[in-house]
Formats: sequence, structure tokens, C-alpha cells
Amino acid sequence: MISFKNASVTYPGGVHALRDVTLDIPPGQMIVIVGLSGAGKSTLIRAINGLVPLTGGDVRVDGRSVTQASGRQLRELRAEVGMIFQTFNLVKRTTVLNNVLMGRMHGTAWWRTLLGRYPADDLEYAMRALERVEIVEKAYVRASNLSGGQQQRVGIARALAQEPKVLLADEPVASLDPPTSHVVMRDLQRINRELGITTIVNLHFLDLARQYGERIIGLREGDIVFDGRGEDADEQVFRDIYGRSLTADDVLEAKAEL
Repeated sequence: MISFKNASVTYPGGVHALRDVTLDIPPGQMIVIVGLSGAGKSTLIRAINGLVPLTGGDVRVDGRSVTQASGRQLRELRAEVGMIFQTFNLVKRTTVLNNVLMGRMHGTAWWRTLLGRYPADDLEYAMRALERVEIVEKAYVRASNLSGGQQQRVGIARALAQEPKVLLADEPVASLDPPTSHVVMRDLQRINRELGITTIVNLHFLDLARQYGERIIGLREGDIVFDGRGEDADEQVFRDIYGRSLTADDVLEAKAEL
């Protein structure tokens, strides 16, 4: 369970990214968060692992307060929350396998990570994670030689190697073409369904949100303005979330045709 209770984030300068958000996310759910840039989507998911500290209220993961955690407690909590980034955040000069093994660092002796001498169990977890995203044949290829879609799948595998209870994906398809975007979203959907990992994805594209979101949460200027099933999110709902008429930029397939 992830639980927000009157959670607020105010950035320096008085910008309100979240305003008294109260929200419960049960285990195993796949949620898509939508909203304009600056609506608070990234702030919301980064509050779950403490990358963005709350300025008011609380957020809890499995009953543990992220807001009050520090030091070892926060490191342990972050080990259970995998993060997938828009810009992939890979070490491109090394291999795919080494990048995925970085997801095992939280439970591996520092000298092993320094020398690259990971235990056999860690190697097995890493290879299994690559199999999950169907890219195991690239294990010994340098990350710099991969396409954008392949790099994002490595990012997913790295997060999976942590054995997380929660996956957070911050605009994971923003820089990908439509076919590759669907591949990445199907990977996340399959992982959610097969492994039961709570999966929270920030998206801008409304057609992807409806197709892959079991539940959609709409944010507008830091407030939740919609919380419901993906199939119930019609164009009027999205207009309410965005506060304007929809454009081709809001729909992946339409933008691809421009």
C-alpha cells in the first residue's frame, strides 16, 4: 500500500507542485498519472521514494513514513522502489549487464561492486531481468550502442534487478517513437500483471494512458481532478484535466502523423 495523506510540496519561490493530496494505491495496481507539464506528476512519484521531500503531510509505503525516514531507513525503502527515468540514466561506456547489475548494489558488498565481482545470484537476477524485457542477447553489448527503446528496456531491467515492490516510471516513453513506446508500455504492463509489482507511470499521451492504465489519476496544478478507470477517461475527462481542448501533441498516434 502507498498512501498519501494531505501531501503538499511547495518549491522555493512559492510554486505549489502538490496541494493537500490524499491518495491510496493498493498493492499490485497499475496506475497512469496524466497532466500538463508542471501539473505535479513527477513530484508525486518522486515523493514516493523521497527524491522530492514533502513540505506538508505524509506519504507511506507499506506503513512506513517516507517523510520521517532518513539514513539507513530511507536507503532500505528506496531499495524496494525501482525507478525508471525518461533519459534512461545508463552508464553508456559499460555493458548492458553491468548496468543491470547496478540494481543489485543495495545488497552487495561495496568491494564487489567496485571490482565488478558480483555473486552468482546477482548475475542470475540480472540475466532474468533482461529476459523479462526480451533483450538478454544484448547483455555484453555496450549501452552506448543501443537504440533509445533498447536503452529504456535496460533501465526497466535494472529496476527489476532490485526485486522491487514498486516500480516508478517518470515519462518513460517521452523520447521514443510510437511503436517503441508501445513496446515499453507492454513490458511494464506485463511485469505488473505477471509479478504483481505496483507500477506507477507518468504519461503525457492520452491514448497510451487509456490503453495501459488500469487506473488513471489526473493532476492539474498540484490537485487531483480525476481518479478512475482508464476506460472511463473520455475526451471530456482529459479536457477537465488539461484545462483546455486537446491537441495532436496530446495523442501519440496523432502526433506521429504530423
